This record gives sequence, C-alpha cells and structure tokens, in this order.
Amino acid sequence: MDLRIFTEPQQGASYDTLLTVAKAAEDLGFDAFFRSDHYLHMGGVDGLPGPSDAWITLAGLARETQRIRLGTLMTAATFRLPGVLAIQVAQVDQMSGGRVELGLGAGWFEEEHRAYGIPFPKEKFARLEEQLAIVTGMWRTPVGETFSHEGAHYRLTDSPALPKPAQSKVPVLIGGHGATRTPRLAAQYADEFNMPFASVEDSERQFGRVRAAAEAAGRKGDDLVYSNALVACMGKDDAEVARRAAVIGRKVEELKENGLAGSPAEVVEKIGRYAEAGASRIYLQILDLDDLDHLELISSQVQSQLG
Repeated sequence: MDLRIFTEPQQGASYDTLLTVAKAAEDLGFDAFFRSDHYLHMGGVDGLPGPSDAWITLAGLARETQRIRLGTLMTAATFRLPGVLAIQVAQVDQMSGGRVELGLGAGWFEEEHRAYGIPFPKEKFARLEEQLAIVTGMWRTPVGETFSHEGAHYRLTDSPALPKPAQSKVPVLIGGHGATRTPRLAAQYADEFNMPFASVEDSERQFGRVRAAAEAAGRKGDDLVYSNALVACMGKDDAEVARRAAVIGRKVEELKENGLAGSPAEVVEKIGRYAEAGASRIYLQILDLDDLDHLELISSQVQSQLG
C-alpha cells in the first residue's frame, strides 16, 4: 500500500509551507506529494495568504526535491487550454527528472471560476474528454511529426507537440463517482483511478465498474492502479486525535466514519479494508500543514506497518 500526502493549499498555505511539507514527506518516506488545483478557499477559513497555482508550485518543488513524486488531484480542465497544459506538465516533468503525474478532472467549483474570471461552461465532461485526447496525443506524437485535433471544443492544427516529458509516459489519473461516463473515460485514458472521499463499499463498487469498463475497452482490469483519497486525523491517544480534529474544524466521530482517524491501529485496520476493496494507494488529505508531527506519526506508526 502506497501512502501519499495530499494537500489543499487554497485553504491557506504559502509556497514555503508547501515546500516544508513536501520535503518532510520525502524525508519520511512517503511515495508522493500531491496538491489540489483550486483558486478559492472553501468553508470557514480566510485562505490567507491567498491561492497558489498548482503547476507553478510543482515546478518549484520539482527543483527542490529529489525522490518524491509530484502531482495534482485534480487539475481542472476548465483552467487551462489543453495544448498549454501539455507543455506545462511536460516541462515540470523535465524539471523533476521524470517524477510528475497528472490528475485531470472536469472542474466543478463555479464560485472560484466567477471569482477569477474563468469561464464555467455548461458541458464540462465533453471538454475533459477532448483535453485528455489532446494532452496524451501530443505526448505520444513522435518528435519530428505533428499533431492535429478537430473537436467540438478545441482545434489544433499541425502542432509540433513539443516539449516531451522526461518520462516515456506521464501517469494520468482520473477519478470520481460517476457510474457510466467516468469509468469509460478511465478505461480509455487513465493509468490510475482515484475514488475521492468514499466509503469502502462505494469504492469497491466503483472499482468494479472501472475494471469492467477497462475489460470492455480491451485492457486488463489490473492495468490500472486503484486508489482512494481520504482525510487523515491520527493521534497517539484520544486527546491528540481530538486536538487535531478541532484544529481542522471536524468532529472525531465524523472523521472516523468518513476518513482515516483515530489511533494508528484503527487507521491501519481501516486501510486494510480499503485494500480488500481493491485500493493499492491512499492519498492522505492533510489539512493542518503546520503539524509536521502528524506526518511523522503516520510514517512511523502506520506506513511502517503497511510496507
């Protein structure tokens, strides 16, 4: 079971804070550092010092880390033109020496689009599908050849499809709860399917749909990595768990129901249930980025038992 650190910087985090967390995650042996791609805070926080751009952040981290993989859960297809996104991700992959992964989703948070003047189209899923075709198609195009795309939303003509990523194939992540279109899209384009903030039972059901869609598309179901994203709130004892839950404005029982909360033993047991459902990777949503002791506890008391 791979454990990855997943952050939500729109809730309030500077680049320096993210760098500190990424370096700590690397030093503590976590597999990857991921971040959300949002420009507006959510809930009862002020979001200070303000939003940071996901791919600018990852470019900086690419130069200041050595081993840990870097990526997004999820980049919004509404935020960037697909040709530009292909360039950005390929460049950051080069800067990292081939450690980047691209999570790409349709985009959903209408308020942040209004706040920053980003168009929020009614039909987002079809745009996401075209973006996936364009980004992956540009990366696959051999050097010296050109890439063209004629779609309902995007048109590219004789693109040189450069630069190329350092990796021969940048892993692409697709996720979500949709019962039909999402599994089909994952089967066509994804290297990993992520189920965000879902129960063991819902995860197992959705993983099954994705496996079936992959097999219908001529792939093996096991060609994909299956993962979950879950909020993490652990402590050595009940008092420490309660303190950490209070800091992030959540109730302990709710966190135990909907995330990975409690003692290390409780968390290991619940991760085992997700593993039985088919997950081989967990993204730990860390909401208090100043609490590096939390990461150390997870590393020493949970990750050590899952290796």
